[in-house]
Amino acid sequence: MKNYTGKTIFVGMDVHKKTYSVTAICEGIIIKRDTLKAEPRALISYLKKQFGSGKIKTAYEAGFCGFHLHRALETAGIENIVAHAAGIETSNSRVKTDKRDSLKIAQHLYEGKLRNVHIPTPEREDFRTVTRLRDTFCRERSRIGNQIKSQLFLQGLIPADNKKKVSRAWIKSLSKLEMMPGLKFAIELFAKTWLEFDDKIKDIDLELAKQAAKDSAIDTVYQAVSGIGPTNARVLANELEDLQQFKNEGQLFCYIGFTPSEHSSGEHTRQGHITKQGKPLLRKILVQSAWVAIRYDKCLQAIYERIAAKSGAKRAIVAIARRLIGRIRACFRTGKLYEAQKVERPTLRFRKILESKKHCKKTELAA
Repeated sequence: MKNYTGKTIFVGMDVHKKTYSVTAICEGIIIKRDTLKAEPRALISYLKKQFGSGKIKTAYEAGFCGFHLHRALETAGIENIVAHAAGIETSNSRVKTDKRDSLKIAQHLYEGKLRNVHIPTPEREDFRTVTRLRDTFCRERSRIGNQIKSQLFLQGLIPADNKKKVSRAWIKSLSKLEMMPGLKFAIELFAKTWLEFDDKIKDIDLELAKQAAKDSAIDTVYQAVSGIGPTNARVLANELEDLQQFKNEGQLFCYIGFTPSEHSSGEHTRQGHITKQGKPLLRKILVQSAWVAIRYDKCLQAIYERIAAKSGAKRAIVAIARRLIGRIRACFRTGKLYEAQKVERPTLRFRKILESKKHCKKTELAA
């Protein structure tokens, strides 16, 4: 075995469910390429056997495998980086293999281009499991509700523009409709499944209430903002914590996906749509909260009006969502709760913008 005393070995790993593809670089030269069974203990044993005489640095992309591998490597005394997949440069090559991916990670690690994502504590990661489960069940419940409406529409039992909210009362009222035996059987099964998911979501809400009691300091700051209730506060607290892991607002916006994409060349600078990195659920919550905030915060309403007049309502509300999460971060830093500048009466310009928005929605439904 070669002696690496006084040298640093940079190891890139392409992590999959069954295998780890490993590439090691030392002093800019590839010294080892291998494929191992996806077992942290086996990986650590392999690294120490091959490069134990030197300093080992490893990296892999954040993804489905979570952070248990990172914690195992750190416990074994190996410095590891969990890199954001979007932060790793891609080539124009049409060929993509595990070996090439691990080599690319190893090269970026050697060149110092990789940055570690925030690693949550095991307790915080456990909290996330519950809020993410709720999001999954809510999407499944909505999907089943849409299938019920689709079946009823096919048989002419509801109009195409039916806006009735799918609720427990509405689900139970379906039993009064006259239906053919096959449709009735299908609707009853759909309704039973919808109610089961609804009951499970209520159980999850009770568990989130227990979390909030343990995490009241963070929850209080989030809930002080207009439009952020107990459930959304739990999601933001579990995904973003107290926002102090972000050194500046730019890092925070980048993590959530509120940073505009850019395509510039020479003297021309062109900024496009937001990058949409991170979880879509976070952007959804913040945008929804922004719509509420501009109704009650005079300062945010004025900013919204100015941007909407120039760039449209969609870009304006994303800009407000950015400012909102930035202000929440400032609240955590200063230890003060969010205070909105109260709006006594919406301006005529703001009322017109809201009316035009409602008119656009009606036009889309009519079309």
